[in-house]
Amino acid sequence: MVQLSTRAKLAILADAAKYDASCASSGTTRRDSRGGKGIGSTEGMGICHAYAPDGRCISLLKILLTNSCIFDCHYCINRRSSDVRRARFTAQEVVDLTLSFYRRNYIEGLFLSSGIIRSSDYTMEQMVEVARSLREDHHFRGYIHLKTIPDADPDLIHQAGLHADRLSINVELPTESGLKRLAPEKDGVRIEGAMSRLRSDMEDGQDARRKYKSAPRFAPAGQSTQMIVGADAADDRAIIARASSLYDRHKLRRVYYSAFSPIPSPSAVLPLKRPPLLREHRLYQSDWMIRFYGYDAQEIAAATDAATGCLPLDIDPKLAWALSHRATFPVDVNRAPREALLRVPGLGVKAVDRILSSRRHRRLRLDDVARLTTSIKKLRPFLIAADWRPLALIDSADLRARVAPPARQLDLFA
Repeated sequence: MVQLSTRAKLAILADAAKYDASCASSGTTRRDSRGGKGIGSTEGMGICHAYAPDGRCISLLKILLTNSCIFDCHYCINRRSSDVRRARFTAQEVVDLTLSFYRRNYIEGLFLSSGIIRSSDYTMEQMVEVARSLREDHHFRGYIHLKTIPDADPDLIHQAGLHADRLSINVELPTESGLKRLAPEKDGVRIEGAMSRLRSDMEDGQDARRKYKSAPRFAPAGQSTQMIVGADAADDRAIIARASSLYDRHKLRRVYYSAFSPIPSPSAVLPLKRPPLLREHRLYQSDWMIRFYGYDAQEIAAATDAATGCLPLDIDPKLAWALSHRATFPVDVNRAPREALLRVPGLGVKAVDRILSSRRHRRLRLDDVARLTTSIKKLRPFLIAADWRPLALIDSADLRARVAPPARQLDLFA
């Protein structure tokens, strides 16, 4: 193999990592080097937070250890049969790159994933060594996220959790049938078994910390996973149900959704074009409804199209649910409980908290609500205020047209 420079490897392996969406650094332990020892920080001045236009955090050094892989998953650009240029970092090269980027204030931490080389255990050993060296040899205080390998020895994954802030194991596809068809060398039972062990290790670590302050932290930012959307026949109902199940069983911090993207020299079993990116966005909105707004998977499934099983693309899922449950509305902004206000389309968590705080002092009028939110147009049919009642507006046949965002002409040179 031709020897590549570090810069050439970085170009290949950073580009190969772009398909991994789960790179946000929220929820970790606060650490810094103000005590005089160590390098880096997870907060404070001097940390650059950069976000892509789709909202994904890119302030991490996000790379693969290698894009070589012994597996042949149909949807993966780095699969064994793919004709792509291969590269591989050593553990020391990743450590040096991370420290160099951090000293230049380019990043706030490291997101490291990898293809499988030699074996799952060998690959996991290399990734653990990167995290161990950063923490122990260089006293790195920044954020570390390791994408772990479910087939690796549990002791190796445990070691990863002692050094990393967050661990993640990809479930890959929403359904077992889709996984068998597109990634036959991977096993959904083993993946969920590894996620379950991670949850147990995290709970054991939390119990130990409650008893002994000197007990080591284990993956303080929790675990996450990622699902590919649109590579198989799974509809949004199946995806939402799987995500809800993963949250309940494994106490995940996040489920990330990645719209399938066609790859060079694709397998014949893959779809010819990618799903709309807006579908990915709607799934993220439904995910927030489960995590912050009190909806369950069955309620969100009720907002999907009966024929396709997918969420509507022209309106958000919260509005779609409200339109199919008009008997729930309107709600009185001065009397309704927090749970009911959170279901009003157009009211976010912060706006509801402001309303609850303000109504302690006075009865709110529609103008008051308008000052506490970004837009009042969507709210009017669903709210009762001191000076406002929608009367028959909630039952009007053209309500969807009234509250849906207007169609917009696309810019030719956007």
